[in-house]
Amino acid sequence: MSFPAILMTLVFVTGFLTLLDRLILAKSRAAGKKVPLLIEYAKSFFPVILFVFVVRSFIAEPFRIPSASMVPTLRIGDFILVNKYDYGIRLPVFNTKLLAGDDPKRGDVVVFRYPPNPSVDYIKRIVALPGDHIVYRDKQLYVNGDAVAQSQQLITADLFGVIASNSQLMTESQDDRNYQIVIGHHPQRVNVDYTIPEGTYFVMGDNRDNSSDSRFWGTVPDDHLVGRAFYVWMSIDCQRHWSCIVWDRVGQTIQ
Repeated sequence: MSFPAILMTLVFVTGFLTLLDRLILAKSRAAGKKVPLLIEYAKSFFPVILFVFVVRSFIAEPFRIPSASMVPTLRIGDFILVNKYDYGIRLPVFNTKLLAGDDPKRGDVVVFRYPPNPSVDYIKRIVALPGDHIVYRDKQLYVNGDAVAQSQQLITADLFGVIASNSQLMTESQDDRNYQIVIGHHPQRVNVDYTIPEGTYFVMGDNRDNSSDSRFWGTVPDDHLVGRAFYVWMSIDCQRHWSCIVWDRVGQTIQ
């Protein structure tokens, strides 16, 4: 059972026991008689569990970055927050959209349920929208016939050891959105020439040569979107930082 399903179950169970006690059990309980332990626990934990459930399901959800596929934007050990309402309000567990929201945009960093295995969450960047024609050739991205602008950047000191020494740091620009990507020097693994089906999105990792993404397993259906990543609230790296906490990454917005 997934964590959202467990959380929803706990809300219903503790809520039911709390309501049952208020409407029935408390009235039939003799004055001064001790409240059963199960009921006491349910009444104590219900408000907390309900609060966590509402925030996590409809407002913001925390995630931890487990891989380097989104370097340099996100790094292993980053803890991020994901906006759960930008793309519409969805019913937890069932993922049914209750209220429509904004449409995803090119350049958005999104968390989604991995299409080949929806029990696993992935994070990538949307680079093409439904109906777009996309080409990825010689490590250059083309959308609707136009090359997506790239400009080479100097590798800053904080990226040494994070990206390979023979890689290039680039700024890519789409729809007035600027974000950094990493391009390696080893041969490109796959070329893409594809029109994005309606209701789906083409996603890629910013670490272009080290990412499992839509180039390999296809597009992401709209109902698989979890939300838009927007904030790094903590970053842990005990190998490169004596305090383990990477303070200069804490509080960064995700571009």
